[in-house]
Amino acid sequence: MVATFKIAVLGAQGVGKSAIVRQFLYNEFSEVCVPTTARRVYLPAVVMNGHVHDLQIMDFPPITAFPVNTLQVGEWADVCCRGLRSVHAYILVYDICCFDSFEYIKTIRQQILETRVIGTGETPIIIVGNKRDLQRGRVIPRWNVSNLVKKTWKCGYIECSAKYNWHILLLFSELLKSVGCARCKHVHTTIRFQGALRRNRCTIM
Repeated sequence: MVATFKIAVLGAQGVGKSAIVRQFLYNEFSEVCVPTTARRVYLPAVVMNGHVHDLQIMDFPPITAFPVNTLQVGEWADVCCRGLRSVHAYILVYDICCFDSFEYIKTIRQQILETRVIGTGETPIIIVGNKRDLQRGRVIPRWNVSNLVKKTWKCGYIECSAKYNWHILLLFSELLKSVGCARCKHVHTTIRFQGALRRNRCTIM
């Protein structure tokens, strides 16, 4: 069992991945969309079922391709991609109202599988459909996406609304279960923040 769970959050521009992270950490949402231009690293501690778990949540800007290796020509060649290949789980976010954003995470997921050969099967990938509050503008039926992701891709699937804080805790709860946190595998998992969590535990790198 790892001491710190490293999580990468990826998605196209404007899908709300940073909003999901900030809603989870600070219970806040801004209507103003500020594009992510640099990797942001958050270091919260959470309490699940009475046990403390340290997280390292990395919010990445949109990447053109998943790094093929950790050498100069791969992960470490682009500062925005550093640490991307060594995480314990991936959150791939798309906008349920934007077909291109789904195609983006579809491509990134495939690249993860093709480049992270060793241990890929043990690295969970959760697909997240954000902006559920804009349900009427959905471009792909939920059942179609859920069926594809769960049965064909063998990934977890959750829809959420960063704006209304809907299913945000569920997302991270399910994520911790998927990375093999034995203490988190109860049906009714409770999650809350360690009291020591402060804003200055976020660093921009």
